[in-house]
Amino acid sequence: MKTMIKAGLLVVLLSAWPVLAGDFRVGVVDTERVLRESAPAVKAEKKIEKEFSGRDQEIKKLMKQAKELQALLEKDGGTLPDADHRNKERELTGMNVNLQRMQREFREDLNLRKNEELAIVLEQANKAIQTIAETEKYDLILQEAVYRNPKIDITDRVIKYLGGDKVDSSKDSK
Repeated sequence: MKTMIKAGLLVVLLSAWPVLAGDFRVGVVDTERVLRESAPAVKAEKKIEKEFSGRDQEIKKLMKQAKELQALLEKDGGTLPDADHRNKERELTGMNVNLQRMQREFREDLNLRKNEELAIVLEQANKAIQTIAETEKYDLILQEAVYRNPKIDITDRVIKYLGGDKVDSSKDSK
């Protein structure tokens, strides 16, 4: 008996679905694209590049010095006195250890800063999505989807909104 009631209820709900779905607005946002192309994301990327450019140049300078020392050892290794050769090898080893440490710290710090900045951009994007959803009367906005029909993709509007442009709510993207 319960099974028949459940089946009957399911039939009623399924038959009413087209009526309900007609007023149901869904939108989809490609979050990765927003984090890559929006004005705040581009600004954050430039800020990070500027912030880390000095350390990057320092690492490149040390790499160049290590390569030059390596080349010197390979070229003049046989003509250098043993003590000088050992000292140069120790110097090269120290440079390589220091270089590896600097590169590791650089990567860690860079990833940390990127995550911090992306969290800020994501928070702004979420606020933009919520504003667009409320303004344009969306019932559901999804941020990730395996497939998205271009008719319901509102990513461009979110990017435009984050760029400071007003979103035209008269556009109907059902």
